[in-house]
Amino acid sequence: MLTRYIGIDLGTANTVIFARGKGIIIREPSVVAVNTKTDQVCSVGKEAKEIIGRSPGSIIAVHPLKDGVIADFDIATAMLQEMIKKTLRRTLFTKARVLICIPSGVTAVERRAVKEAAEKAGAKPVQLVQAPLAAALGAGLNVMEPAGTMIVDIGGGMCETAVISMGGIVASRSIRVAGDAFDAAIVNFVRKKYNLLIGERTAESVKLGIGSAFPEEHVATMEIRGRNLLNGLPENIKVTSEEVREALSEPLSHVLDAIRETLSHTPPELSADIIEQGITLAGGSALLRGMDKLVNRETGMPVYVAEYPLDAVAEGTGRILEHPDRYEELLSEEIRYY
Repeated sequence: MLTRYIGIDLGTANTVIFARGKGIIIREPSVVAVNTKTDQVCSVGKEAKEIIGRSPGSIIAVHPLKDGVIADFDIATAMLQEMIKKTLRRTLFTKARVLICIPSGVTAVERRAVKEAAEKAGAKPVQLVQAPLAAALGAGLNVMEPAGTMIVDIGGGMCETAVISMGGIVASRSIRVAGDAFDAAIVNFVRKKYNLLIGERTAESVKLGIGSAFPEEHVATMEIRGRNLLNGLPENIKVTSEEVREALSEPLSHVLDAIRETLSHTPPELSADIIEQGITLAGGSALLRGMDKLVNRETGMPVYVAEYPLDAVAEGTGRILEHPDRYEELLSEEIRYY
């Protein structure tokens, strides 16, 4: 029986899977379409995301993860099962051994839920690794040296800041404010200012299209459609990049507070290393325009965005899987030896 070794970044917004020897083979939204009449899963990933806001009442799109942890165990299991099947399909592999990333601040119950969901989906054995460690590895940082490195992983449901040295997390902060909170802030801003109700897909499009964390030289505009809350009719409006930045100011302030708090709990010697090496941003929300400039302005430190921020965590699991001896300290006996 041939075994495939895979690393999974089980994110609130997206699930990314790395297969040893193949690289990243799956990058899908963490969404499942469910038929409420039969309780059957209709589709997973991209197909499920396309129906958000456009499906009949009997079919709903479920996000099985919320704020970085499993919110619906059965749906999360179904999603993992389908994605693990995809990694084994059309190959000689019949079994999967899995390394899954989890937020550093989750509880023991939340850790167990992730592990049990993967095992129920057919993976065995299952090992967990803290996401900041994987993100730092995937971003190309040397986490095993006796020197301080700082990673800020801003995903869909959670932002994690961590200072790492000698393969361990020295100081960290996890907050449940990230990409989803950015989208919600845009929805709330448009509703309050224009009495217009827009969906999460529209808010995400606005964020990606004209959203920014730092003032830009040119002001961009974007036309959006929604439902007027006063008369109930469809309506088009134009929003500017300045308005979107205003909408994002509150959740961004929470991210900055988390970075400052982590730095305040960092030992002086490691702080000196971070001043020299800078702060690295990873996660999909690190792609928000001007995010690096904002963090630089607020901390006074050099700030860099990982080369592939969306894939940093999954790439980190890949490095662990491909070099288990080098990163032995990060693994338990359960999957240490291959």
